[in-house]
Amino acid sequence: MTQAIQKTLRDSAAMRWTALLLLALAMFCSYIFMDILSPIKDLMQDTRGWDSESFGRMQGAEVFLNVYVFFLIFAGIILDKMGVRFTAVLSGTVMLFGGLIKYYAVSDAFIGSSLDQWFTANLNWDGELPVIGTILPFCAGMPASAKLAACGFMIFGCGCEMAGITVSRGIVKWFKGRETALAMGSEMALARLGVATCMIFSPYFAKLGGEVSVSRSVAFGVVLLCIALMMFIVYFFMDKKLDAQTGEAEEVDDPFKLSDLGKIFSSLGFWLVALLCVLYYSAIFPFQKYAVNMLQCNLDLTPAASDTFWGGDLVTWVQYALMLVVAAGSFSSNFIKNNKSTKYGLMGLAVVALVIYCYMGYMRGTAETIFAVFPLLAVAITPILGSYVDHKGKAASMLMLGSILLVVCHLTFAFILPGVSAASAAGGVAVAYVTILVLGASFSLVPAALWPSVPKLVDEKIIGSAYAAIFWIQNIGLGLFPALIGMVLNKTNPEGTAAHELDYTWALVMLAALGIASLLISVYLKAVDKKKGYGLEEANIK
Repeated sequence: MTQAIQKTLRDSAAMRWTALLLLALAMFCSYIFMDILSPIKDLMQDTRGWDSESFGRMQGAEVFLNVYVFFLIFAGIILDKMGVRFTAVLSGTVMLFGGLIKYYAVSDAFIGSSLDQWFTANLNWDGELPVIGTILPFCAGMPASAKLAACGFMIFGCGCEMAGITVSRGIVKWFKGRETALAMGSEMALARLGVATCMIFSPYFAKLGGEVSVSRSVAFGVVLLCIALMMFIVYFFMDKKLDAQTGEAEEVDDPFKLSDLGKIFSSLGFWLVALLCVLYYSAIFPFQKYAVNMLQCNLDLTPAASDTFWGGDLVTWVQYALMLVVAAGSFSSNFIKNNKSTKYGLMGLAVVALVIYCYMGYMRGTAETIFAVFPLLAVAITPILGSYVDHKGKAASMLMLGSILLVVCHLTFAFILPGVSAASAAGGVAVAYVTILVLGASFSLVPAALWPSVPKLVDEKIIGSAYAAIFWIQNIGLGLFPALIGMVLNKTNPEGTAAHELDYTWALVMLAALGIASLLISVYLKAVDKKKGYGLEEANIK
């Protein structure tokens, strides 16, 4: 009876995985909005006059306040001081506010408004100082709509990154001593389905009814941010009940001190993880924002006629249904231990659905539906990887393998894909699919190993601040490289080059170089771990 009285929500597998689902759904919605304009870069150039540099600066603006006004550090302090549930609701509210500003910026109502005139006349950085000119989200010649969208994206980014560290802290809270890596990997896998959803539905809403309207895509994202806020509110009450059961206080007993950051920054292991994080993610997230346009430029695609099934609206929903079958079948198969026929049946169903999806993407002839497979392999293998780290360890080794795959994929996009596509359109699409799926596998290897390793490097009291510090360092790269990619594209392509004819070779080489650097850091991290005994190669579950 005593054991029954002491049992809490956290002790119930159903309840803690429900809490995880709420957090994952909120991040799923935020990931959709984060890349809502990525698959319609060409439409932004055609309808709003955003060239590659303007597009890149706007995309990089997401992390500007987090990095250069140190908002992420403050977010970590808020998280440590106020707790998970307060910070979750706050982050959802901030994301929604920034999303509404971005929606207005790309809407027809903004065109010709007084704000349009003000942004046209102001914030025209001339770029004479190269470093500062790259960091700032504004530049001369940048359309007013891109400048205001950048402002909204800055605010959204504050909420999104705050949500990211809050979700990580929430998972540690609910899964401590249990399947932590599996939970973190599962959350990331489910949330990153938002990338695929964005790639499919952003162009769908922008072109709905045969009339192009980029604001419809952003409106779709804003609706999802409302849903994210609701998920955080439901989690708020669930988390509050858990604390009532355990008698734990949401507030940290000791106030935050600057010396806490000193403890974090004095750890060599922390710095190696942070550097690996910024290098690796700088080669992934900024690439996502250009990936669809890169495929448009490197593949020989002929979009299906709108009066056929392949060019109609129904095929979009059929493909998305197939994607959900792939995700659900492959993901759930990881949790079936005792029924091999069911396990392999689900895996087989997922493989068949993926093949059909890829065929439909080829028949549609659209780059966004091809890149949408990016997170699918990650969804399938992330739970396996998370469970492996929980029970077997080898996190540092996984970081090395993920970096190797990253380099191979970017070099394939740069040098192999264009040649294969020129020789055979179908061959080019096949190479693109395989490379994108492998890149997705790399994307699951690194997070499943990296984030659960942080609690091994710092004291429990300052985990929130440690996550915030890593996210802050990571955000330097996430703010810098979208703009750098855009600048490289402008420099390596003649002025006036059409959106579908850009040469991405040097931009991809730059991203591959980041992968090489992350590989070197991961090799050194493994050596340091062996010497200092951080336990990165050890299992989480003892």
